[in-house]
Amino acid sequence: MIRMTPRPDPDERISKMIFASIYPLYVNRVEKKGRTEADLRRVLQWLTGFTKARLDGHIKRGSTFEALFEDAELNPNASLIKGLICGHRVEEIENPLTRKVRYMDKLVDELARGKKMESILRR
Repeated sequence: MIRMTPRPDPDERISKMIFASIYPLYVNRVEKKGRTEADLRRVLQWLTGFTKARLDGHIKRGSTFEALFEDAELNPNASLIKGLICGHRVEEIENPLTRKVRYMDKLVDELARGKKMESILRR
């Protein structure tokens, strides 16, 4: 008899991911494309409302995405972030936390693709 283990819920898996383990991947991605870590931080701070110190604190503490976004004051224009990321339309993601994480992924993607900062920051 073969026992099948249930697949973990993707939303739960995302919520438990450690932001500090993903952050270096974001840095690497944008730097490979000629952008800077300062550009990345500007985008992340725009989305979350964090100061440099608060963002650094979450990295140092090893906060999960769930803890990170519980502490964040999401930018009011975040809902203007639209499009595909990881095969899903960001604006159609039902789970609020997963949508916020995908907003972040989308902004990093736009930064790496060379979009102008004014466009990325939805001004």
